[in-house]
Amino acid sequence: MTAEPLSAPEACEETEPTPLRMRHTMGTFASGVTVVTGIGRDGDPAGFACQSFASVSLEPALVLFCADHRGRTWPRIRESGRFAVNILAEEQSDLCGRFGSAGGRKFEGLDWQVSRWGTPSLPGVLTRVHADVHDVRGAGDHDVVVGRVLALETVTDQRPMLFFRGGFGVGGPVAAVPDPWGWGDHWG
Repeated sequence: MTAEPLSAPEACEETEPTPLRMRHTMGTFASGVTVVTGIGRDGDPAGFACQSFASVSLEPALVLFCADHRGRTWPRIRESGRFAVNILAEEQSDLCGRFGSAGGRKFEGLDWQVSRWGTPSLPGVLTRVHADVHDVRGAGDHDVVVGRVLALETVTDQRPMLFFRGGFGVGGPVAAVPDPWGWGDHWG
């Protein structure tokens, strides 16, 4: 039996996966925005904005995020062996900008606290996931980090920050990002 197409095939564009085309194409997948934080061995807090975050397993409780291994922040957090994932609320573009930037003192003037797990907790986020570094695998220019979850904190019940097509939000005018995902070159 031969299957007959119901309609003409969709017209689509097919291109090579250049870095610019990857960024554009992957930007069509709406994702949440987080800030991964930790305390370096020097005792100073460290953090970076991250959109590559997911649940891996319920039993045992595992999460993952991806971090640019060429960045300055992720290696400091990795050394400590523990991190927190602060899931941002819709109105926290200031935190995203602060931690998405390669320059500046990210924690300076910010009302943050050290959690009982020894990780920086950022104010007003939706949720915090505290975890130990369980496994790290190199993948291209990033590390895939799997964390064993120690605790989950629900902080507020607001709408999440979403990143879509180079800006924040979906379904209406997209709030522009000051440097459209160019931050991604420095995150981690």
